[in-house]
This record gives sequence, C-alpha cells and structure tokens, in this order.
Amino acid sequence: MTALTPAAVLWDMDGTVVDTEPYWIQAETDLVESFGHTWTYEDAMSLVGAGLWESAQILKDHGVDMEPDDIVALLTDRVQSRLARDGVPFRPGASALLKELHARGIRTALVTMSVRRMAEQVVENIPFPAFEILVTGDEVTHPKPHPEPYLKAARELGVDIRDCIAIEDSRNGLASAVASGARSLAVPHAVSIPEAATHTIWPTLEGRGVDDLFALPLPETDATA
Repeated sequence: MTALTPAAVLWDMDGTVVDTEPYWIQAETDLVESFGHTWTYEDAMSLVGAGLWESAQILKDHGVDMEPDDIVALLTDRVQSRLARDGVPFRPGASALLKELHARGIRTALVTMSVRRMAEQVVENIPFPAFEILVTGDEVTHPKPHPEPYLKAARELGVDIRDCIAIEDSRNGLASAVASGARSLAVPHAVSIPEAATHTIWPTLEGRGVDDLFALPLPETDATA
C-alpha cells in the first residue's frame, strides 16, 4: 500500500489522548447516587463518546434533578479537579505519536465533546504545541456521532476532510469520523469496536509511528455532510 501524507491528523481526546473515562464514570456515579439512585457500569458505558448535553439528559432521566447545563458544568468541574489533583493520564503511545507528528510538521486538531475549558487544561499539560486548533462539545450544534465536529475541524484548518486522518476510541466518535469522510482509525479503550471496511482498528498506539498512520487506507465513500 502506498503511504499518503495526510493534510492533518484529527484526534479525539477522552479515551484516545488521555485516559479520563474513569474520572467521568466516578463523577457520574457520585452525582446519580447523591439523588438516591443507582448508576451502573453499563449505564456509564452507554455515555462513552456521547455529547455532554445528551449525556446530561440521560442522567436527568436517571433521577438527577438538575438542568442539563448545570449537570455538564458540575461533571466538568469534578473531572477537572481530578486532573488538577492527580495529573493528566495519557493513553499509551499517544504523547509519543503526537510528538512525532509535531516534529514532522503534520498539522493536528483536537476534536472532543468535552468543553473547551477542560480541553485547554489537558493541552496545557502537553510540553509541546500538540494541536493547532481545538473543536469542543460546547462549540458544535451536532455532537458526535454526527460528522459536524470533524467537518468543523477540517474547515477551520482549511483542508479537505478526505485528506485527514481521525483517531477515535469510541463507537460514537468513530461513527462521526467515518461519516465525515476522514480516514478513520479506532483504538478501542472502554468499549469494543467491531471490524468493518470503513475503518482500521489498532489495539494500541504504543509502538506506532507516523509512517504507520500514513499507510491507513483511504475512506471508501465521500463525506456525507
């Protein structure tokens, strides 16, 4: 296969760059239980990769007597407090691959459904300019699995989404990347991702380099939005 240099590499954040899913799960569990209800592991897994406001509505349906905006703010505060206290837990291989992309001059964007203030906190803990732009959940109309977040990132970079590579860990995130028309790479973490012709699956980024990324197959269809 001929390796094709992408115009940009677009990264999901939670579960892909950083292992923050346990922080979110704990925050969700504590919140639901504070209202006298139960939040199971399966409940938490149903929110992986989802938009924060959609997740907030599900939490509300589980008995959290708060408005969605307040739920999002509280959960974000609690996860940010964990990040400040315990540090930013990078996923295996993510920091090294980002550093190699930076060294080789490949453009990058962070495409996350977390809000901007949290994304900025994570980025500030990377000791080199890892991302040219951030696209965050509070800045899109349609969250993942809709393709808007990835299309927005490509538009802000001024590149064709079909010339980009997207890296994701969740089913919702991967659906967004595939629908956008990007070359899509899944690195499953909290949830499994089935094999399909629309994407490539790596079990980890550890030991993978930029040349491996460049060799990913092109998408089979054009962007749908």
